[in-house]
Amino acid sequence: MPDQTIAIHHFTNGLTLVTEVMPAVQSAAFSFLVPGGAVFDPAGENGTASILSDMITRGAGDRDTRELSEALDNLGLHRSESAGTEHLSISGATLADNIPDALRLYADILRRPLLPPDQFEAARSGVEQTLRGNEDEPRQRIMTDLKERCLPTPWGRPTDGKLDDLPAITAASVRNHYERCLRPNGAILGVAGNVDPAEMTDLIGELFGDWAEKPALPIETGNQGTPREHIEHDSAQTHIGLAYPSVPYRDPDYFTAWAAVGILSGGMSARLFTEVREKRGLCYAISAALTTLKDHARVLGYAGTTNERAQHTLDAMLLSILWLSNGVAEDELERCKARAKSSLIMQQESTIARSAAVARDWYHLGRVVTLDEVKQKVEAITVPAVMDFVHTHPPRDLTILTIGPKALEVPAEILRN
Repeated sequence: MPDQTIAIHHFTNGLTLVTEVMPAVQSAAFSFLVPGGAVFDPAGENGTASILSDMITRGAGDRDTRELSEALDNLGLHRSESAGTEHLSISGATLADNIPDALRLYADILRRPLLPPDQFEAARSGVEQTLRGNEDEPRQRIMTDLKERCLPTPWGRPTDGKLDDLPAITAASVRNHYERCLRPNGAILGVAGNVDPAEMTDLIGELFGDWAEKPALPIETGNQGTPREHIEHDSAQTHIGLAYPSVPYRDPDYFTAWAAVGILSGGMSARLFTEVREKRGLCYAISAALTTLKDHARVLGYAGTTNERAQHTLDAMLLSILWLSNGVAEDELERCKARAKSSLIMQQESTIARSAAVARDWYHLGRVVTLDEVKQKVEAITVPAVMDFVHTHPPRDLTILTIGPKALEVPAEILRN
């Protein structure tokens, strides 16, 4: 792995700038994590942060919507704004020479958004269309509903919002969300590419250094959702979602946990695909992934199948997960490591991936994990380490959600876990 130059600067108002120098590229990218995600949506108004992520670029400073869009487009900026669980995520990538001008525009977007009331209905309508599209896509719907049930409130709250809550949200709600939540203290800006860290620090100090702090809003954690549930849906297909606890990114065993899930679902040679789909022909889609927040992590699994095969699919899926404790082959782990190394190589060339990674690392860990460190952690994973993790972190406290015409039975041995 190439040497990485990482620079950290903490501004007095609580904003953290993390810069990674990538001299071999001509581009640069930035990723903001700003407090204001879905966990801060008012009760009964889930979707406020999502609407704000749309409205925040509908004019800012002295530019209206059209003028701001043209200014961003003139810089050749590939950009994204979205609501996450705890943050608004705002990112962009362009030629390195254009990054200062792009950040000047985003200083207006974050600090002086117009949030025009006459644009509110269009923004809310866009969120509504997204949610209705998700309702029509059972796989998307089941994974959203699964997260809400398997995590304590409000950590599983849908980041896109809820259809039933949208009518209660107003332009004033969105403005109030902005005023309450968005602040420099707790915000993280990751920048990666062909940039000079000292120049970047001076620029961010000029643009954001006098952004006034606000009190951090408390987050009250409640109970977890229903562990077993069926949503009746008249269809020729049944969709199965399951979840169980794992360790978050900051945990020393995270990479071992990742490897265990990768052996289950990391390509067409992984356990779930070969055992449930290829050998038994029970389903048309099956997967599992380790999803992590700062203090909570879950393995989320999905299978899509016909109604006739649904019960057998659930049984085989659960058994495949349980049977991981019987042993792992060396070649399974090596394939998992090879996929990780390929991903690392691709990250070396992607400024947007690196800007997001350094911001994420700082949020979760308070430091940046270099690509070389990740490579060393991956290479250090052994079969005994995976087996030790599987035995000490068995799939307990399962949340199982199904969508289809008929509810499924969970095997008794699973219920005992």
